[in-house]
Amino acid sequence: MTTTVDLDDLLSNEQTAAILGVKPNTLEIWRCKGKGPAFLKLGDHPSSPIRYQRSRVMAWLNARTFASTSAYSAAARTA
Repeated sequence: MTTTVDLDDLLSNEQTAAILGVKPNTLEIWRCKGKGPAFLKLGDHPSSPIRYQRSRVMAWLNARTFASTSAYSAAARTA
C-alpha cells in the first residue's frame, strides 16, 4: 500500500513547536520519550531532518481535548 504525503503538509520541528505553544527542545525530549505527535525522519543519518504532518499534529491535539478536569484525570489513569 502506497501512502502519498502532501509536502505542503510537512512542518519543521520549529513550526510544530510554535503550533503547540512549546519550545522546539520540548519536541526533541518528547520524541526521545515516545510522547508527542507522530513524526517523520527523512533519512537514516542522525542529523537527517524531522518533519511532522500537520494532520497528525491536529489529530494529536484533538485526542487531548477534555471537557473537564475530571475527564482528564480518568484518561490519565487509563493511559
